[in-house]
Amino acid sequence: MNNRYRKALPGTGLDYFDAREAVDARYPGAWARLPYTARIHAENIVRKADPAIIDACLQQLVERRRERDFPWYPARVVCHDILGQTALVDLAGLRDAIADQGGDPAQVNPVVPVQLIVDHSLAVECGGFDPDALRKNREIEDRRNADRFHFIEWCKTAFDNVDVIPAGNGIMHQINLEKMSPVIHSDNGLAYPDSCVGTDSHTPHIDALGVIAVGVGGLEAENVMLGRASWMRLPDIVGVRLNGHRQPGITATDVVLALTEFLRQQRVVGAYLEFFGEGAASLTIGDRATISNMAPEYGATAAMFFIDGQTLDYLRLTGRSDEQLALVETYAKEAGLWADALATAEYERVLEFDLSSVERNMAGPSNPHRRLPTAQLAERGIAGNLRQALDQEAAGQLPDGAVIIAAITSCTNTSNPRNLIAAGLLARKARKLGLKRKPWVKTSLAPGSKVVELYLREAGLLEDLEALGFGIVAFACTTCNGMSGALDPKIQQEIIDRDLYTTAVLSGNRNFDGRIHPYAKQAFLASPPLVVAYAIAGTVRFDIEQDWLTLHAGEAVRLKDIWPTDEEIDAVVAQAVKPEQFKQVYIPMFARTGVERTASPLYDWRPQSTYIRRPPYWEGALAGERSLKGMRPLAILPDNITTDHLSPSNAILLDSAAGEYLAKMGLPEEDFNSYATHRGDHLTAQRATFANPKLFNEMVLNDDGTVRQGSLARVEPEGQVMRMWEAIETYMQRGQNLIIIAGADYGQGSSRDWAAKGVRLAGVEVIVAEGFERIHRTNLIGMGVLPLEFKPGTTRKTLGLDGTETYDVIGQRRPRAELTLLIHRRNGETIAVPVTSRLDSDEEVQVYEAGGVLQRFAKDFLEGRA
Repeated sequence: MNNRYRKALPGTGLDYFDAREAVDARYPGAWARLPYTARIHAENIVRKADPAIIDACLQQLVERRRERDFPWYPARVVCHDILGQTALVDLAGLRDAIADQGGDPAQVNPVVPVQLIVDHSLAVECGGFDPDALRKNREIEDRRNADRFHFIEWCKTAFDNVDVIPAGNGIMHQINLEKMSPVIHSDNGLAYPDSCVGTDSHTPHIDALGVIAVGVGGLEAENVMLGRASWMRLPDIVGVRLNGHRQPGITATDVVLALTEFLRQQRVVGAYLEFFGEGAASLTIGDRATISNMAPEYGATAAMFFIDGQTLDYLRLTGRSDEQLALVETYAKEAGLWADALATAEYERVLEFDLSSVERNMAGPSNPHRRLPTAQLAERGIAGNLRQALDQEAAGQLPDGAVIIAAITSCTNTSNPRNLIAAGLLARKARKLGLKRKPWVKTSLAPGSKVVELYLREAGLLEDLEALGFGIVAFACTTCNGMSGALDPKIQQEIIDRDLYTTAVLSGNRNFDGRIHPYAKQAFLASPPLVVAYAIAGTVRFDIEQDWLTLHAGEAVRLKDIWPTDEEIDAVVAQAVKPEQFKQVYIPMFARTGVERTASPLYDWRPQSTYIRRPPYWEGALAGERSLKGMRPLAILPDNITTDHLSPSNAILLDSAAGEYLAKMGLPEEDFNSYATHRGDHLTAQRATFANPKLFNEMVLNDDGTVRQGSLARVEPEGQVMRMWEAIETYMQRGQNLIIIAGADYGQGSSRDWAAKGVRLAGVEVIVAEGFERIHRTNLIGMGVLPLEFKPGTTRKTLGLDGTETYDVIGQRRPRAELTLLIHRRNGETIAVPVTSRLDSDEEVQVYEAGGVLQRFAKDFLEGRA
């Protein structure tokens, strides 16, 4: 640690590192112009970096250069159980590899504190209309995930610096916001800003507190866990001035869906955003968190708000101590992180957004950035024919556009008390008028925190929600993550028999095709009160602003008749949400007793497990060289391929490759669980690669020349079309190395490792696309897959690729070097196409050359450099 700029923090008995002095000593007056993000990184560099590189790193920040990397040392790693577990499976496998080569496996431990929250394993098998749903769903979760939970419990006793919050306690991001982040740390006499990476793309949720928190893949998180810096080039830091105030009746959900559309249009992909202005100052932390949470949906890496009075109010509300509040205020003001100190910050771009322009919104039907104003449902063609839907309902049939799932879910909205109180008040008004949910709608309330139940009970609103089918089914990430559970078999069969257009409406952040439920053709994002309204309506073939929900005493009841006023919402929030509730939940949750160490540092792998299996990353083809020659395409893909296409997370069906494998392993179909839960077993997880039935592989065509939909591939040189997994098996048996060609925005969506692991284990060495989503690109590198980018104007279409070609890559691999893609056509022609290496830094080149994150660590460890 460099102590040159270490000073006493007034009135605290703590020291801090004065980054302002370090910057202004080199560049007089520069600190005043630095954005919030740059100030946080400057402090991290001054406190943690090798003194020999501090000057050069600060130069990158001050002069807005992007010539070299600088290190970032996050204070924590936060994981959910899916990627957290797979990361720890990788570390357990790494211990085995170290032991096999004569090293001491007990020395392989996370260096940075790791907080693992078991929150992504529960499926809503029992809906919120079942008064015993919470208990039943938890029992099913425990039964299905016994192998996984056994391994996670072992990790608690086997690894240093691993803390586990068991299942049933809430969602990682909401717990992080309400409890885990101190905003400012006090550690061994030193005060410094909190920061973290998380194994979920929505980790920026706590950016709302002024904490830099970035979503990463599990492989990148493993790198940080093992004590390495996260090396980065200075990102674009974009200011977003929020003007005005939102109109009456407009929720934070409406605001974030409008912002998501706006920011996508402004092309902020990969940027760090800083929200400021009178509009930002007026937003509560709950509102800010709703905005920060959806950073991945508008493509930003981070979505920062400044520390101010709202921050202190929230810390006080959530039960933080007076001493912690004083530390946060003192540090922020002394270190130049208080909102008032950012008035002179300069940005490369400043975007203007007027909060007063926001109307009531949804998003859909397939993308979170496709805003759908409720006032435009009819003209957008969504509302359809209400009369037809009513006639079908009267005939005892499911109506066209039936809402089969209505879920108040996701930390995006359940960490905002105003949103949930609004839903409860709407339910109360609806209940008084005798309104009910339609019987075919599977309803659920899955808060991200147990505190939600306490304040809804305090307000007397939980009973009203339960009466409309929105009883609490879980404290976990559910429907938004594709864990919506089974439908009533009769309803499912009617959907199949009539080939119905059915939908889901949820208060989540993702609605990609096929994600929410296999039988929900499309999904719409909406605020919690709108979710309740759609459960009452039962169909999206309905103009929710104009049409009547029902008749009461001969009078039409419309949405405006039951929508709560802001004054009603705010009064209930003030009366019902209390610091004591947060203390009641979190003090026992985080009470720690002594943990007895495990007898062996090596895990006793269960050979029949379909959940946890020793990883193969040091064996077989992965232990050999990547030739980058003679590659055949596994797939040629269009724009906007998501990680849901690459490695879906939803329920496993019997007729899928994974389902057939699980059946052979003796698992009953009812316990197949989701793809996500099986990612600790590569034999199951491999079979999820490109398993999404909504995939369009342009190598597979219908007779009329259109692209055929499905999890399909064409094996070359025979030209035989088969299911994707069978094609992968065929190529694996041949030892054929592979390539994937894709369009723009490849890999957007959730930060799942298996989108990279699956293709690497299939034998894919290279992916060439028009552009990559940040987290997926780093995951590919972490698995030893080379990401290459077409030059502007060059695409798979301009090159006329049809999948019969073979490919080589030549050139020296340096950061963002120009390489050559040699395309050998079937007719004997060869063309040379310049492409850009998306190994963006020296660190990424080193990781790639080693074969991946784990291979590099093992090599360094055995050579004494780890």
